[in-house]
Amino acid sequence: MLKHNLRCLLCLVVLSGWLASVALGGDRTGTAVENWPQWRGPLGIGIAPEGDPPLVWNEADGTNIRWKTEIPGRGHSTPIVWGDRIFLTAAIPFGAPLPPRPSTAAGNHDNLPVTHRQKFVALAVSRSSGKILWQQTLREALPQEQGHYTASLASNSPVTDGEHLFAFFGSFGLYCLDINGRLVWKADFGPMKSLHGHGDGSSPALYQGTLIVNWDHEGDSFLVALDKRTGKERWKVRRNEVTSWATPLIIEHAGKPQVIVSGTSRIRGYDLASGDVLWECGGLSSNIVASPVSGDGMVFAGSSYDMRALLAIRLDGAAGDITGTGQVAWSRSRGTPYVPSPLLYEGGLYFLTHYQGVLSRVDARTGEDRPGPFRLEGITNVYASPVAAAGRIYISDLLGNTVVVSSGDAPRILARNRLSESISASAAIAGKQLFLRGEKHLYCLEEGKK
Repeated sequence: MLKHNLRCLLCLVVLSGWLASVALGGDRTGTAVENWPQWRGPLGIGIAPEGDPPLVWNEADGTNIRWKTEIPGRGHSTPIVWGDRIFLTAAIPFGAPLPPRPSTAAGNHDNLPVTHRQKFVALAVSRSSGKILWQQTLREALPQEQGHYTASLASNSPVTDGEHLFAFFGSFGLYCLDINGRLVWKADFGPMKSLHGHGDGSSPALYQGTLIVNWDHEGDSFLVALDKRTGKERWKVRRNEVTSWATPLIIEHAGKPQVIVSGTSRIRGYDLASGDVLWECGGLSSNIVASPVSGDGMVFAGSSYDMRALLAIRLDGAAGDITGTGQVAWSRSRGTPYVPSPLLYEGGLYFLTHYQGVLSRVDARTGEDRPGPFRLEGITNVYASPVAAAGRIYISDLLGNTVVVSSGDAPRILARNRLSESISASAAIAGKQLFLRGEKHLYCLEEGKK
């Protein structure tokens, strides 16, 4: 009973903080917390407080698979859920094949050649039937780089407030649509020069009327705030950063909204109203991919490219350069995440080693192993970030496997599931449904459906 009460208390703390900080406009079909309106869900930390998705599914006999819909083109963006609609983005090759053009980016490796022009599209899918309701082509272009062979040209996840959909394609533009697919406004920040030509990945973040875009690349990097209704720039600040793929996290602390962005040089907290840096902390590695998470007055950020680092930062009293100060509650230099972002759930911080099938759980307040790292049998390379609901954690890998793990100090594997295609996109949870996007199909998983 005590554990249950503590769990409920933590969820209420996190949830109340989120609802205070993100009053999504145009909520006609439900609240943000009942949906999955953005990358990493309603709280921005990978959990669905009101979700209760199935534990098991079986594609062979259809157990707990409500529907399976083919999605045109390719994309690794997360499915976004609001009401009875699921929104996705994709890049669709079209026209006659072109002579393969290899990557020309400095230091390129493992990149795909450019062979086709692409249509950059947003789609809406019926949550109840899986039918594609509309498909809107937002731009047609010939990419300068195809990106890493494991990436896609539609890896930036969209975000919605229930009234608008914001679809972001990095070098190929930012688009605001209404929920019926009609274009409201668009913005173009020019070509993004990603490290080694590996492609774009950071998703936009939304707070009330402000949309935030992180533009870290091998050129002039910046963070920009836009008016969500008009696309007009509210502020833009230069970032002394190279390429990163982390998505900004918007929180409210001490009654003040701030934007938290991980970077190679520093993780920083920005004032949402002005773009001023409130605090900054060094100590992460290069090639930042994992997005930060926050809860109960703390921020957690990790990386694992050329060195391993995980930082736990106290927000109370954080001001200026806090590197090496007591504001860093604890740090870690082993088993830290690279591609999948950490998960903050029920007092525990969960993270995968690099992108391998080794999961660690530590006490979020102290960094103490609870129980520390353990191997997820049957899980190999993981690009999708873990998600959680109803005391369960869902982790999917590139082979289509999804392992379900219990939360708490003694995690155990509850189920192993497999789909017939690779999973790179992070899952979405809304109510009793779990949405998994494979390389070709979108799956809706729900208990009792067959």
